[in-house]
Amino acid sequence: MRKLLVATNNPGKIKEIKENFKNLKLNIIGLSDLEEDLEVEEDGQTFAENALKKARIRAEKTDLLTLADDSGLEVEYLDGKPGIYSARYAGEDAGDEENNEKLLAELEGLPLEERFARFVCCAALVDLETGAEHTVEGICQGVILNSPRGKGGFGYDPLFFIPQKNKTFAELSLAEKNEISHRARALRGIKEILRDKYSAEIM
Repeated sequence: MRKLLVATNNPGKIKEIKENFKNLKLNIIGLSDLEEDLEVEEDGQTFAENALKKARIRAEKTDLLTLADDSGLEVEYLDGKPGIYSARYAGEDAGDEENNEKLLAELEGLPLEERFARFVCCAALVDLETGAEHTVEGICQGVILNSPRGKGGFGYDPLFFIPQKNKTFAELSLAEKNEISHRARALRGIKEILRDKYSAEIM
């Protein structure tokens, strides 16, 4: 069974990816399963640049088939911010709560019908054995609420409301989220590549 390194320390992402790939014959590991510290500076100008850099560096250091993603929230009123800076919007050491508070402060007083936003995810797969690199983008449209709702998910999930579901990302079950999320949509494309290019057959 081929090993796939998912280049993240985020347990929420690992859980989502394992759920999305549960029918593939792959041994999925995360950075926390490695002894080596493989931090990468995210200095790209796009989600795709950051995702590819994270995948390339980890693949070069481990010789493993490597999947990385870069994702973030783009708010229409803020001209696409926080974008690639979503994880550190309130500062380099900021956590989810601080980032959410900053976002709410910047949208204070803005009516709900003008709080359009979208989550964007670019997933990158790098295989040094073949030199192949693949990127797939996924997008999910929503609205930013005035206050958080729900206990699940991570990041901006408690603020990101899906009108069709009448729930925030943080209120969705993992199965529901994996039907519509930006990451799930990108991962579906990666899943097809894994199955078709790497003989990671469906069980």
